[in-house]
Amino acid sequence: MKKILLSLLVIAGSLTVNSQVKTPAPSPSSKIEQKVGLTDVTVEYSRPSAKGRKIFGDLVPFGKVWRTGANANTKITFSDDVIVGGKTLKKGTYALFTKPNTSSWDVYFYSDATNWGAPKEWDATKVAAQTTAKVETMTMPIETFTISLDDLTSGSAVLGILWENTYVGVKFEVPTEKIVSESITKIMAGPDAGDYYSSASYYLQEGKDINQAKEWIDKAVEMTKNDPHFWYLRKQSLIHAKAGDKKGAIKAAKESLKLAEKAGNADYVKMNKESLKEWGA
Repeated sequence: MKKILLSLLVIAGSLTVNSQVKTPAPSPSSKIEQKVGLTDVTVEYSRPSAKGRKIFGDLVPFGKVWRTGANANTKITFSDDVIVGGKTLKKGTYALFTKPNTSSWDVYFYSDATNWGAPKEWDATKVAAQTTAKVETMTMPIETFTISLDDLTSGSAVLGILWENTYVGVKFEVPTEKIVSESITKIMAGPDAGDYYSSASYYLQEGKDINQAKEWIDKAVEMTKNDPHFWYLRKQSLIHAKAGDKKGAIKAAKESLKLAEKAGNADYVKMNKESLKEWGA
C-alpha cells in the first residue's frame, strides 16, 4: 500500500509540474543577429524595464561593474577578429560588462561569458578589450533596456546601449577590406594546389575525363614540389596508371612510398608497395 501511495504522489507531482501556469519573464530575452560588412555579429541579452524606477545612479550604481542587462551575462559574438578601442579583439564570444558613470562608461569585453551577472571576483586577465564611451542624453526616455547595432558601414558599426535617458555608443571595426582583398588576390591568382588536387580526385572517383584529371594532378604536384605530399603523389600514380602512363605511375608511386616511409604512414607505404608490385616495378 505504501508503494502505491508513493507512486500516486510521484504521478501527482509530475502532473503539477507539467501543468504550471506560464507567465511572461520580467526581463525577456532578446537576440540580435547582424551582418557588418562580411562579419556576423550576434548579441544575446535580457531586457529589464524601468517601471517607474530611477535607473542610472540608483538601480544601476555609478562606478560599479554592471552586467549590462539582466539575468545571465549579456553576450556578444564576432565571427572575425574586430577592432575595439584601437585593440584587436579575437573572434569569439564575450560577456559585455560596463561601468556606468555620469559622463562616460567603461566598456569591457570579458572572455568568460559563463557568469550570472558580474563575476564575484573580477579577473583583469580575462578582459580581452576595454574602451571608454561618452554618455549622450536622450530627450525621449527608453522604458525597456535596449542594445542596438547601428551606423552600419562595410567596415564598422556602433554597439548602442540605451535605457532611461542614456545612450552609449561603442564603435567597432570589422576586417572587410582585408577579407575582400585576400579573396580577390586568391581568385585572380587562379586555383591553388588543393583546388587542382580535389578536382583531379573527383574526376578519378567519378570516372570522368582521365586526361583532364592527369593535367590537374600534375599541376598540384608541381605546385607543391618544394614541400611534396605523399598523398598527392599517391593520387598522381593512380591517375597516371588509369590514363595508361605506367612509367609515370611507377615514378609517382616510388616518390610517394619514400615520403610515406619518412612520415611513418604505414597505410600509404602498404598501398604504394601493392601498386608497384601490380605495375611490375
